[in-house]
Order: sequence, then C-alpha cells, then structure tokens
Amino acid sequence: MTTDGCPSCGRPLDAHDRHVRFTLPDPVLDAPDREMTAGTWMSHADARESVMMQVPDIGAFVRALLPIRLTEGHTITFGVWLAVNPRELQSIHAVWWEPTYRHLRFTGWLANAIPPWGMLAAPVETVVRDPDQTPYCDRSGDPRLDRVLRDEWPHDLVLAAVSQV
Repeated sequence: MTTDGCPSCGRPLDAHDRHVRFTLPDPVLDAPDREMTAGTWMSHADARESVMMQVPDIGAFVRALLPIRLTEGHTITFGVWLAVNPRELQSIHAVWWEPTYRHLRFTGWLANAIPPWGMLAAPVETVVRDPDQTPYCDRSGDPRLDRVLRDEWPHDLVLAAVSQV
C-alpha cells in the first residue's frame, strides 16, 4: 500500500507544491466595506478574479506571483497583491492585455503579509516571465524579502505557517 504522505513532514504530498491566492489586499480586508467600498474599481467582476483594483482612500493594487522555493524541490507560490502608485495603475492597465505586456516591469509594496515572515509593505520589483501569467516578484530592496525570493526554505516551516491562514 502506497502513501501520499511526505516522509519528512507527514503532510500530504499535494500540499507541498501549492498556489495560495489572497483574495484581497490586507488594507482592503481591514476596511469596513472591503472591496464594496463606494467608488471601488476592479479589473474583473469580483476581487477573486481581478488582477487590479483601486479603492478610494486606501490605494491602488496589482496582482503578482511570489514563488518561494522549498526544500526537497517543492515550491509554494503566493498570488499576492502589490500596492502601486495610483498614478501608475492606468499605465499598467493599458498594457496588461497587449503584446507589450511581456515587457511590463513595475515596482510596488507587498499588500499581503506572507506567512511565516509577514513583510507587509516591503518594496518589490516585478517582471513578466511568461506573457500568459501574472508578473512575478523578482527582487526587493528589503533584505528579508529579497532573501525569501532567493533562498530555499524548510518546507515544513512554510507549510505549517500557510495552514494557519
């Protein structure tokens, strides 16, 4: 009889290579009316499907992928929101569905706390690695976030923190 459990941590193997998508940026989650705040703009019908949003008096946000390399060859990828300068949202939106999207680069700040590190508001630079995917968090001027992006992390530490979300 075979088992689907990890020999190192005991968790199901399908929990090791995961995508975790945050529905809302943390500042929006903390707002009384969340994404239903009057005057909110979203790129799609709801926050779960949207790749961009702007909420009055809170800010402008764009989705990005934040991959984290885990031990034993696993990866967890967070679908995060990045806070961006509201003046840049229009130019990002203008190229998102165009052929020039593949050249899109922008900077922002993490708008979701990433378990187990937190790092809310850490600066990050993005790059499009695949024109059929959301931009990737590529590097950061914040030493902790840059290390998270570059190093390999114990899968048990990260998966335990994600299971608490």
